[in-house]
Amino acid sequence: MPARISLGKLWVAVILILCSSLATSGPLSAQTETDYQEMVERVNRGTVRVISGGIGGTYIRIATDLASVLNDGNRLRVLPIVGQGSVQNITDLLYLKGIDIGIVQSDVLSFIKRRNMYPGVEERIAYITKLYNEELHVVGGPEIGSIEDLAGRKVNFGVEGSGTAMTAETVFESLGIEVEPVYHDQPLALQKIKDGEIAATLYVAGKPTSAIEELNREDGYRLVTVDYDPALQQAYLPTTFTHEDYPSLVPEGSPVRTIAVGAVMAVYDWNPEGERYAKVERFINAFFSNFEKFLQAPRHPKWREVNLAAELPGWTRFQPAREWLDRNRQTASAEVRQQFNAFLVEKTGATQLSDEEKDALFSEFVRWRQQRQAAGN
Repeated sequence: MPARISLGKLWVAVILILCSSLATSGPLSAQTETDYQEMVERVNRGTVRVISGGIGGTYIRIATDLASVLNDGNRLRVLPIVGQGSVQNITDLLYLKGIDIGIVQSDVLSFIKRRNMYPGVEERIAYITKLYNEELHVVGGPEIGSIEDLAGRKVNFGVEGSGTAMTAETVFESLGIEVEPVYHDQPLALQKIKDGEIAATLYVAGKPTSAIEELNREDGYRLVTVDYDPALQQAYLPTTFTHEDYPSLVPEGSPVRTIAVGAVMAVYDWNPEGERYAKVERFINAFFSNFEKFLQAPRHPKWREVNLAAELPGWTRFQPAREWLDRNRQTASAEVRQQFNAFLVEKTGATQLSDEEKDALFSEFVRWRQQRQAAGN
């Protein structure tokens, strides 16, 4: 009998414990949910997602540099994301949830507008800064002197969906030159030029690039001239290939004219009252204020080509980026500017330069000065 009483008391105790647990589970769950939501908000508040390029490319290196330099706990965290090309990156900025910034080629808006893919895209996408330039290499056979010579011939546009393919389509359409496009990787395309199966290949890459350095005129290759036609001036910049860039392709003293396409840090043009706008603004302030750190090793060498103040034709600067540049132009050292102007007059006699020309030279001077300071010189 005593054993039965003890067992009964035990069951009563178990039931009381279960009832107590059920009675308190609601408030505990609510508290846990509150903590969870607060953590979600805190982590996401400081996270900026940057969609870039493929593994092994320069874009993903630039994005990871941003993360390495700027990450600051929950206050700011840059999250690099592998992308699938400039057009897809613009699509993701417009429609993919959570994407804040994209690295794209500067000709992507022209490409999208001509195809009417996203009407009004130029009003919805802005830019934070232009990054570095990538040159358009047009490699042809010995009978090809200029891009106009390719009319009616087979031309390699690179792999379908690549940035090179987009630029190739844009350039030929802009110039009104009809060609027969084919889509091969560059090694195969170069072999087909040598075999006489195609006339040329286009390749967008920062000079010098190893794929072109290996070529020489004796094997029948030549870099083809691309003049800076007015039809190209909204999306591209003029540049040249020199003997120093490609000794086996470019004779000394005979540079080859071509164009360059810029890499751009693009952003959705958020409403100034919104949370996403404020988040990207925090990123811009941190990025611009710490820019000198990107000029130091082990950061990618292409950072040294970046001029934060460079304007980009056909694009609109995102308001927080424009405001930061305006503030810092106004607070730039008057003494440094005076010294620079005195230097111009004393060393070059450049008293006839316009204000615009002086501003452009001063911007280059400031950039050079920052690089020297970053290198400890």
